[in-house]
Amino acid sequence: MATLSLDLRERIVSAYDKGEGTRDEIARRFRVSLGMVKKLLQQRSKTGCIKSRHHLAGRKKTIVAEHRIAMRRHLKGKPDMTLAELREALGVKCTLPAIHYVLADMGLTYKKRRSAPPSRTGRTSAKHAAAGSASKED
Repeated sequence: MATLSLDLRERIVSAYDKGEGTRDEIARRFRVSLGMVKKLLQQRSKTGCIKSRHHLAGRKKTIVAEHRIAMRRHLKGKPDMTLAELREALGVKCTLPAIHYVLADMGLTYKKRRSAPPSRTGRTSAKHAAAGSASKED
């Protein structure tokens, strides 16, 4: 269902304030549900505003800005922390992938990197094997 425009919300509340009918009559007049009229009036009394609050809907974030700051601090001190250790250090109740996604969003990767170039590898055998199969005899 689409969100009601601010103009329509204002007309509904204005009609109610002017006493142009009951809530049920106003709902029928503006072709909205009675529940919508009730919610608008309730929202106005609680917040003083009748704007859409759709942006506030949905699941709230578990890992907030304070946690992100703490993550950077912990990882600066110990860059090889596991996700489980980081979750425990932060004291948040969330999944390990949630921490991974936040770290990725922050631009921090979890991939281990060498701090020095790899050492040269030496030969593992002294001589090369002969071409073909040496075990077969004709």
